[in-house]
Amino acid sequence: MEKIHSNENKFRQNLKLAEDGNVNARNNLGYCYHDGIGTTKDEEKAFQWYLKSAEGGNITGQKILGDCYHNGIGTTKDEEKAFQWYLKSAEGGNNYALTLLENYYEIKKTKDEEKIFHRYLKSAKEGNADGQNKLGYCYLLGIGTTKDDENAFRRYIKSAEEGNSGGQYSLANSYFYGIDTTKDEKKALRWYLKSS
Repeated sequence: MEKIHSNENKFRQNLKLAEDGNVNARNNLGYCYHDGIGTTKDEEKAFQWYLKSAEGGNITGQKILGDCYHNGIGTTKDEEKAFQWYLKSAEGGNNYALTLLENYYEIKKTKDEEKIFHRYLKSAKEGNADGQNKLGYCYLLGIGTTKDDENAFRRYIKSAEEGNSGGQYSLANSYFYGIDTTKDEKKALRWYLKSS
């Protein structure tokens, strides 16, 4: 019961800050509506708050807005808009968006998402740590397969533990952004350092 009230209080605090123009609070409201934290789950409202955050210059909001367009969360799927928001976020310094862009370029060259997915799946099954990492991206973004954050996280762990710097970086991002795990900046920092 205490956690419910805490979530509702956080939601109200972020709502007040967001209405006052705080782009970080706008991004936080997107999370709240997306996951139903302190409010009713509503992907369209989540999208609108992510959009306001992104337009205000929040690079995390820009990356998440790219995810919304890529996966059709609260809006119509639009790969071109997804790409543009990932690009804007990467240009602002979001390394996670930069990594996503690299995978986008590879997919654009191949023009066959299922072929990319099966290539990475085969590579991962053969024990290739980089293949594990790239397979994680496929699961994270729903490239050639169903979006599955949990499976992406597992792939990143396997790749990271095998010493792949890309996998270590992906795992750090998972901890930093709380993708299918609890946000943990200490673990994120540890994996970021290992990846460099």
